[in-house]
Amino acid sequence: MKWIPLTTAVQLDDIRVKSIQKPQVIFKHSTRCSISSMALNRLEREEAPETADFYYLDLIQYRILSNEVAETFQVHHESPQILLIKNAECVYDESHQGISMQELAEQIAG
Repeated sequence: MKWIPLTTAVQLDDIRVKSIQKPQVIFKHSTRCSISSMALNRLEREEAPETADFYYLDLIQYRILSNEVAETFQVHHESPQILLIKNAECVYDESHQGISMQELAEQIAG
């Protein structure tokens, strides 16, 4: 799986623009949380759809940016959390044990 590091607020604008042409996925990961590590491992064991770009946000290192993601896409902050952005809006988000590549792939395709 090829992750794009999400490290700046400028990237959020890019994600919104890109999402009009191609779905964008943001995975908010807490490097200090075992549940978050399990969710990351589950995602990486499955094949990611090539029809979307996947961003990885280390929310411990970039806590302010994590808050900006929640505000920009109008979602409640969770950790771990996955967001699907289409047409400049978050159309799907899931957290904790609900994070599944299969479900995400279905949402991307739908």
